[in-house]
Amino acid sequence: MNDGRIMALDVVHYANGGFTLDESLFVTENGLLKLDNAYKIPNLRCRGLACKTNLPSNTAFRGFGFPQAALITEACITKVAAQSGLPPEKVRIINMYKEMDETHYKQEINAHNLMKCWNECMEMSSYYARKTMVEDFNKKNYWKKKGIALIPMKFPIGLFSLAAGQAAALVHIYLDGSVLVTHSGIEMGQGVHTKMIQVVSRELGMPMANIHLRGTSTETVPNANISGGSVVADLNGMAVQDACQILRKRLEPIISKNPHGTWKDWAKEAFNQSISLSATGYFRGYESDMDWGKGEGQPFAYFVFGTACSEVEVDCLTGDHKNIRTDIVMDVGHSINPAIDIGQVEGAFIQGVGLYTLEELKYSPEGNLYTRGPEQYKIPSFCDVPTEFNVSFLPASEVAHTLYSSKGLGESALFLGSSVFFALHDAICAARRERGFSGDFTLNSPLTPEKIRMACEDKFTKMIPKDEPGSFVPWDIRI
Repeated sequence: MNDGRIMALDVVHYANGGFTLDESLFVTENGLLKLDNAYKIPNLRCRGLACKTNLPSNTAFRGFGFPQAALITEACITKVAAQSGLPPEKVRIINMYKEMDETHYKQEINAHNLMKCWNECMEMSSYYARKTMVEDFNKKNYWKKKGIALIPMKFPIGLFSLAAGQAAALVHIYLDGSVLVTHSGIEMGQGVHTKMIQVVSRELGMPMANIHLRGTSTETVPNANISGGSVVADLNGMAVQDACQILRKRLEPIISKNPHGTWKDWAKEAFNQSISLSATGYFRGYESDMDWGKGEGQPFAYFVFGTACSEVEVDCLTGDHKNIRTDIVMDVGHSINPAIDIGQVEGAFIQGVGLYTLEELKYSPEGNLYTRGPEQYKIPSFCDVPTEFNVSFLPASEVAHTLYSSKGLGESALFLGSSVFFALHDAICAARRERGFSGDFTLNSPLTPEKIRMACEDKFTKMIPKDEPGSFVPWDIRI
């Protein structure tokens, strides 16, 4: 509509599955369920096809379909803003979920914290004041342009299956008062082991220094599920909590008789009374239900919300850009470990910057990968981190049925890296307007320097010959 309201969206996703199916079907399903991102679209039809191609198959990536699908939706928002002559942030706020609502697959959602993230990020980033400064900068500079973008996020958490959410743990208390914990989650730098030690400390009332953790092994905890979906700490934390509560219940009579004793005293007394000091904990998983025939269900346990504001500066002659500042506000419920969670948000964001602006795969017509190694494939480096980078969390909120009301954060913030992509889009629009190109144009991800340069059309880009039909230039470089 002319006022920016999106009344209907009909979208077909084609996923490049490579020459084997691998995880492409599951990734496509995720993309269909999560493509709405933060927006309520009254009439939505979405279809997905996993396409067999001559390329090597890729495995799952952080976000698992959401970073790709949500980028397409945000591109739609940007197109609507351009067509209606409205600022993108106004179109976003008009179409966002507000308070209690329902997703396109009929799951109830409370979007109160989504709006809080949006409003707090807008205030923290001084969005409108800085937007005015960006516009003033662009009026004074012809070959350099700045851009700014504010992007919201709704990331559903869940594995589509009750069975996939099972987790188990084994907890031993030793006679010296120490504890050994094993669980079914894989530590891959996300801090799950640290959080499990915190759970034991909290449940048993024991110093963290007394608690030790053995590497994950199916010798001790069999039939472990995948470690993914941002729920590793959620699920395994529930299992560890269950084991600790079993032990605490067994030892309660001993502790009550000697409340000023140590864990060494209590463990010895339990041993003398032939009370088991080992326990297995179990969590059966979050309830999940999705009817793909009807397109309705309750596939997700809860939602993570966030908003990012990014500002960039583009060199229109070279296509190079600087990430000047990023502000992120996230809803994490009750964070078990804020230091770990802030690190997860920062790391995911930077990885998203790589996905959306740097990391481009180039193939030959036969399907051979050209971009092998750091000489051709560029990942984010120190210079790609925003000069000013602020991450904050909303005040703690209650979340029913999760571990201590916490929320999983492993994957969600990667999508917020798209705020850099759309800030670059804003800067390129400013360059094109000044050069007399006000019509519609398309930017593809990753938005590499050569794509930025060619989008900033001018007398130099007109000198570059167009490709002959069927020709192939692997590096997109013209001399």
